[in-house]
Amino acid sequence: APGIIQTDFTRATLSNPGLEEYLGKQTALGRIGQPDDIGNVVVFLCSDAAGWVTAQRIEASGGMFL
Repeated sequence: APGIIQTDFTRATLSNPGLEEYLGKQTALGRIGQPDDIGNVVVFLCSDAAGWVTAQRIEASGGMFL
């Protein structure tokens, strides 16, 4: 379950003055997510290291929903 990720799709919305900074401050990590943040989760889930992970919702939001 990704949080707000900086992509072409979100570029117009995040270009509103102050919005990206405001949303970044809503996360425990203090920033908007990048595509690699989600890509790293996907790589893990596709690896043998995730062999025991089943039927889980993986929260990848930088701590936005703590």
